[in-house]
Amino acid sequence: MYRIYLMGQSAGAHISFCALLEQAIKESRGGESILWSISQIKAYFGLSGGIMEGEESFEKFSPELKIKDPSIRDAISLLPPIILFHGTSDYSIPSHASKTFADVLRRLGASAELVLYYGKTHTDLFLQDPLRGGKDELFDHIISVIHADDKEALAKDAMAPPRERLVPELLLKMARYISPF
Repeated sequence: MYRIYLMGQSAGAHISFCALLEQAIKESRGGESILWSISQIKAYFGLSGGIMEGEESFEKFSPELKIKDPSIRDAISLLPPIILFHGTSDYSIPSHASKTFADVLRRLGASAELVLYYGKTHTDLFLQDPLRGGKDELFDHIISVIHADDKEALAKDAMAPPRERLVPELLLKMARYISPF
């Protein structure tokens, strides 16, 4: 059993999903040599992702449009569970992009979940929240998915001490070990 998870943020979410979809298309058509299989990916996490812009490339590189193509319907069933995370105060890529994408995925039969974080911006979830320390909702959610079938890991997670604030206290501690003075 593979325990590989694929995750991307912003443009990385877009690119990683495109790679996942292309692999699913290859596998659904058969006959092509493949180096890895969709079945190896336990879940896909897309964080603050968007769709491709630009009219000349839109249909080819927009996952939302590409998955609607009837010729690749068999590929959709091969996709792993998809979990999209988005902050509702994201002005770089509005959260409605993830909502629309999740709706289309579900309508086509994919397992897709959308988790919205109210008041969070494009970078709060993976940058500012961990730097602030304390509760890190995104990290906790991802770990709960990864450890969902592992009772021992879940028990350890429940007993884990709170994470330290990354800045400035922890950086000062680290600087003492690095500095030659």
